[in-house]
Parts: sequence; C-alpha cells; structure tokens
Amino acid sequence: MELSHCGRAQVLVEALPYIQRYNGKTVVVKYGGNAMISEELRRAVISDIVLLRLVGINVVVVHGGGPEINELLKKTGKESRFVNGLRYTDEETMEAVQMVLCGKVNKNLVATLNRAGGSAVGLCGLDGGMLKAVRRRAEGVDYGLVGDITAVEPKVILDAIRDGFIPVISTVAQGTDAETSYNVNADTAAAKIAIALGAEKLILLTDTPGLLRDKDDESTLISRLHLSEIPALVEDAVISGGMIPKVECCVDAVRGGVQRTHILDGRIPHSILIELLSQAGIGTMIG
Repeated sequence: MELSHCGRAQVLVEALPYIQRYNGKTVVVKYGGNAMISEELRRAVISDIVLLRLVGINVVVVHGGGPEINELLKKTGKESRFVNGLRYTDEETMEAVQMVLCGKVNKNLVATLNRAGGSAVGLCGLDGGMLKAVRRRAEGVDYGLVGDITAVEPKVILDAIRDGFIPVISTVAQGTDAETSYNVNADTAAAKIAIALGAEKLILLTDTPGLLRDKDDESTLISRLHLSEIPALVEDAVISGGMIPKVECCVDAVRGGVQRTHILDGRIPHSILIELLSQAGIGTMIG
C-alpha cells in the first residue's frame, strides 16, 4: 500500500527520537543467512546500513560466507564437513575460507555498500592483529583450524569509524598458539567485537523470526528476554539447536557491556531499520 505524503512524514517523525538516541553510538550487525543470499534482502540490508551511517550511527558489519565456501570447496572436489555445527577446517579448507571470506565475499560486500552511496572499507581479523585466537579443543573434539577468540584489538576498526568508513569485517583470526590463521564463528566474533567497541547494540540477522516458545508457531515469539530467564528456557529445550550459540553470543555481549542485543529475522526487508528506528520492534531482544 502506498503511503501518503503525510504518512511518509509521520514515519520520519517517528524515527527522529531514535536517530537522536543512537547518534554517535556504535551498532554491530552480524550479516548472514538469507539476507546475504537473496538479492532483494541484500539490497534492503545494504540500504539500511548506508542510511544509518548517514544519520550519524556508526555501523560495523561482521559477515560470514558459508554458502560461498561450500561452493568453492565443491568446485575443488572437497566435501564440506561439520562437527557440532562448526565447519571442520583442515589446512586445505582454511585456504578456501581465507580466500572466500577475506577476498570475494568481503570485497563484494564493500563494493555493494559503496555503490549504494556508503563509504565502506574491508577488513579481516588479521588486519592490525584485530582478532587473536587459539585452536578450539572443546571437550576433546577436533575441529581442525577452528579458533576461539582470546583477544580483540579494536584500533583498526575505531580508526575506520573515525575516518567516516563503514568497517566490513571477515572473521579469520591470527593464531597465538601456532603460526596459522583460524576460522572463527561469525556470531561469536561479532559479540567479541561489539564488546571491544563498547557498542550500544549487537544485531544478529538470522533465518528465523527470533526465539520462539514453540518452534513451529511464529505467534509464540519471545520479544524480550532477560538473562535470568535463559537457563530455564535451555532446560525446557525452548532454546535448542542452532539457537543456543546465538543466545550465548548475546549473553556474552550483554555481560561484556553491550546495552542491548537482538536476534532479528533477516528475511524481513529493512528489519534493521524497523528495529532501530521505529516503535514496532521485531525479533527477540536480550538484555
């Protein structure tokens, strides 16, 4: 339905207090899933990010690239393998991960933001020693060259923000326990980066409406979740499967000083703007 001129003006008026509230603040967006694959959703996310930056909100984009990595591995005849939801990363796979994330995906995203009127710069966790990690050996499970972040050095990100850029970050980390790079989970990296930047918000774009009490019923969306409620929801299996690490990332971010975290449905066009600059609010807010 077409908005009238008055309707358009009302939307802008409604957005004003939110623009004022977040002006000069930093928002970290973890970008992935369908929002990264669908051309329509991709355009919507890109325009949201550019608009937020133009009204004075510092946006830092942290991205994955699973489908592109799978595609490259398939072309080389190598089968993708996952352990507990994480990509098993041997040396050959690590080469593909670094090539795709730090190269093709990162630079394509930067170019798209620039074409949309933004001013973006591509970074990876190796730049300026931004992300440091050690090899993950949780509960004796071998994940290959998958890393757990031990430190974040945000200077290169802060320099980019100060110079007016939108930092676009791929999550390859520098090993501190070996002379190697590590593949790092993008949700986890986004949370650690948000903490290091003292971000106002962390937004995880997903392929779900948010956290549902009944995974088959979208009307059971939990709009607001306090940290104290989470253990019981895990015990009752309301938080389960792939939602567990996402909620854990949000919890870590809040405990690390991030004011609010959000699990948003990246399949909804302009979900970032709806959450940040309107009274509606969507997805699940944790904090």
